[in-house]
Amino acid sequence: MQQLSERARAEGLRLTGEGGLLSRLTKMVVESALEGEMEDHLGYARHDPAGSDGGNSRNGTRSKELLTEAGPVQIAVPRDRDGSFTPQLVRKRQRRLSGVDDLVISLSAKGLTHGEICAHLAEVYGAEVSKQTISTITEKVLEGMSAWQNRPLDPVYPVIFIDAVNVKIRDGQVANRPIYVALAVTCEGTREILGLWAGEHGDGEGAKYWLRVLSEIKNRGTQDCLIVVCDGLKGLPEAIATVWPRTITQTCIVHLLRNSFRYASKKDWSAIAKDLKPVYTAASESDALDRFVEFSEKWEKRYPAIIRLWTNAWAEFVPFLQFDREIRTIICTTNAIESINARIRRAVNARGHFPTEQAALKCVYLAVMSLDPTGTGRQRWSNRWKAALNAFEVTFDGRLSAGKK
Repeated sequence: MQQLSERARAEGLRLTGEGGLLSRLTKMVVESALEGEMEDHLGYARHDPAGSDGGNSRNGTRSKELLTEAGPVQIAVPRDRDGSFTPQLVRKRQRRLSGVDDLVISLSAKGLTHGEICAHLAEVYGAEVSKQTISTITEKVLEGMSAWQNRPLDPVYPVIFIDAVNVKIRDGQVANRPIYVALAVTCEGTREILGLWAGEHGDGEGAKYWLRVLSEIKNRGTQDCLIVVCDGLKGLPEAIATVWPRTITQTCIVHLLRNSFRYASKKDWSAIAKDLKPVYTAASESDALDRFVEFSEKWEKRYPAIIRLWTNAWAEFVPFLQFDREIRTIICTTNAIESINARIRRAVNARGHFPTEQAALKCVYLAVMSLDPTGTGRQRWSNRWKAALNAFEVTFDGRLSAGKK
């Protein structure tokens, strides 16, 4: 190793790639470890007289190319005469070290397609890896995804945000399908993604679908939720009332505003936003209703669809008006989940469309698992939610602390 280091300094050897310093060091380490395994298997060291008793003994080596994080490495694997040696560091028929699999999964989680991962490995490490190999590596996450999707959950959450990310799935023909993400805030103020559920193509899911999803969450341990924030998902309020009768369903104000702008000319957006602000910042429900009447009188003739939109969503819009500022600030928008959806969309859009629903879920799961690798986001969330959690404890008569017990 010292000679290699001195040669690297003298000749300027590359650090990675074929023939690089790291690949040579990897070859030395792996071959030394395999030789140690052979000694343990036979019970004596190389050139030891104990091996001349006519029993099992060394029988040369066989060459094997191993894909490592330092690039392709040609190693010599020791053999024994009766073929009973089974190495553990590099198993029979194994062509990759585990670090390569972790690297591929990490690149996939960051949105790279299988072709881009192949090109990256070839460019950086000088390794030729097929798309099928990349697919085989990423398939390993399915078992972990199943365990994650069925893991036990906390008994109570102050808020659960539910939103959808549309993906293109080729099922006969390419069509948009929603994948629903449920993001909860824990009693400690950290975020936890409860699971992923694929929806159906068409007019959307109804109460029966949402009853199944929420029942699954409840069966995994969540017996109470104070507020569920969503974006007008059909049938969801009815399912919430069935599964958690005391839970409040709150529509996302930002989504409501965005949907309002769809019915209006762009030149009127600023005026509409200004006139709607007194409605969702009102001190009480009655005050909000008065401000909405004023808004209707001004805009109904020009944009009746906006008035109908707010009227239909009124029952899910007003609940947050009964809370103080700390709770209002937190629950009036699904911005908490929008940042996660942005990361998911980046990974999804890089692939265009998926052959199956399972492939789409795998991609989204990998994107979710790559969130906040340093843990700084977790700390920011905890600091942001402290005031709101105190307000929740007072407003909801100790349901949070009761759930912790």
